[in-house]
Amino acid sequence: MAVNTQFSIAVHIMAGLAYRCDKDTTSANLAMSVNTSPSFVRRILAKLSKAGLVETATGKAGACWLAKDAKNISLLDIYNAVDAPKAFSIHGYAEQKVCQVSCNIKKALEKALTKTQKAMEAGLAETSLAQIVSDMTKR
Repeated sequence: MAVNTQFSIAVHIMAGLAYRCDKDTTSANLAMSVNTSPSFVRRILAKLSKAGLVETATGKAGACWLAKDAKNISLLDIYNAVDAPKAFSIHGYAEQKVCQVSCNIKKALEKALTKTQKAMEAGLAETSLAQIVSDMTKR
């Protein structure tokens, strides 16, 4: 099963920006921290910029910085910005008409998964980027 890490990478990038607190951070600096390519970081930064979470300057002296204070950015803001997938998804296999479970599991499970997704998003909304940076620097 493929794992989508865009959310955790986006939080890593945002924490890097919040920690550095200056306007000369480049995608290359962030890519080194994440251990990925600058082009991948720029794709994530584009999503974060579109959501109003970061600002960027292009060109040879290109840089990026937070668009607002880290205490005013929640993990849910970042999660939504990168259009991260839901925590769980229901399989797409065809129903087997002769099986009661097969015919009804998706509808029954959707209710539980929707409740779980909402709880996860509420937890993300309660955690600010500033809290992540604080926890990170205590170690």
